[in-house]
Amino acid sequence: MTPAVLDKLRSLVGAPRVLTGVDCSPYALDGRVPEAVVLPGSQDEVAAVVTLAAEAGVPITPWGGGTRMGMGAAPQQVGIVVGLARLSRVVEHEPGDLTATVEAGITMSALQAELGRRGQWLSLDPPDPGRSTVGGVVASNASGPRRHLYGTMRDLLLGVRVVTGEGLVVRGGGKVVKNVAGYDLPKLFVGSFGTLGVVVEATVKLRPRPDEDRLAIARFDRLKDCGEAVRALMASDLVPSALELLDAGAAAALGRGGGATVGQGSTAGAAAAGSGPGPQVWLGVDGIRSQVEWQCAEVERILRPLGARECRVLDGEGRDGAWRALAELPRRAFGEVAGVMRWAALPAQVAELAAEASAIAGRHALRAAITAHAGVGVLRAVLAGGGDAGRVADVLGEWRALAQGAGGHAALEWAPLAVKERVAVWGEPGPAYRLMKAIKDRLDPHGIMNPGRFVGEI
Repeated sequence: MTPAVLDKLRSLVGAPRVLTGVDCSPYALDGRVPEAVVLPGSQDEVAAVVTLAAEAGVPITPWGGGTRMGMGAAPQQVGIVVGLARLSRVVEHEPGDLTATVEAGITMSALQAELGRRGQWLSLDPPDPGRSTVGGVVASNASGPRRHLYGTMRDLLLGVRVVTGEGLVVRGGGKVVKNVAGYDLPKLFVGSFGTLGVVVEATVKLRPRPDEDRLAIARFDRLKDCGEAVRALMASDLVPSALELLDAGAAAALGRGGGATVGQGSTAGAAAAGSGPGPQVWLGVDGIRSQVEWQCAEVERILRPLGARECRVLDGEGRDGAWRALAELPRRAFGEVAGVMRWAALPAQVAELAAEASAIAGRHALRAAITAHAGVGVLRAVLAGGGDAGRVADVLGEWRALAQGAGGHAALEWAPLAVKERVAVWGEPGPAYRLMKAIKDRLDPHGIMNPGRFVGEI
């Protein structure tokens, strides 16, 4: 990047808002430090920065809280990181319409606190809500256990405002729930990982906060029994907000804490959740008090005949700490994490796939901790080990083949650069690649938006 471009950036956002040199280190991607980090304070400033980058041919990397930046192919060049932390306002909250319009840099915890003052919430629970931003959740389609009942950002997003790769500010969707005019452009940007533009504003639909919120945990001796328990729960009259399966490795990691430094609530919740060996089934329940109490009692009635050795119900800080510990599992599971892979399959296959994946790791003398959003068929596997990137890559390759053999697909959520050089992050792009590339070319004709990091090196 030329000194002239840096000078123009400083004139656009102010010299203190342009970082260079060692100050850019916290924004490194796969060991590559950006040439500059720009912290715009308005949508117009974002548009001006992108326009300048397009003219200069400098790549742009949008940055929210940085929680999902490890996902994606290693970049060839990190030019300008556009940090959105200063765009953190609640633009409009309409409690009567159950909608809110917010700037992309607001964190999930800050948004939930603001909405909670009016008895409402955005029904998403991505990991690390203190750092995860609304824009980042849109760009990565991040979600958590509550997706079982409430869905993902694709289901809650009503409208977006984005800055395209040409520096144009474009709005898609609207501010009302019943909005059916034209193409559903907001969904185009969900999960686009910053390759189509910079999300600067989002309109989302909200829900009233539930009266009660509890977590039921059942421990089993065999993973196979957990699979049977999941099927029984899904066939019952229960309406859980979350349905999680943990293999023995994941449950043990939560119990021992993995040596991670976490808050007291996380530690207490993890100890409660991971007490005793064996795989587990977690079931989140929220709603009115009588309904929640009935469902918690029904869980034990259903699961005891299926082999549940222990059934406990957590509330308050114990519940919140357990959920936080589960979200932190990749950091808690082992002293050294070699890779994290996420794959999707049919819900009925979850327990079997988890068992096979653990066996694959064992054959390579590595350990795994596997969890699943069991009701929707999304598994997350954490692999332990270090030093031998080839062996790690072999396991990840077999995991991908396992998922594909079951009719699903897999993506590498995190791995060190030495492993990424051996294992494709996204796998084969498939027949949709030509359409994806055409959309990319239309919205980012200069190819500057997070280039090369998404499917098919888009």
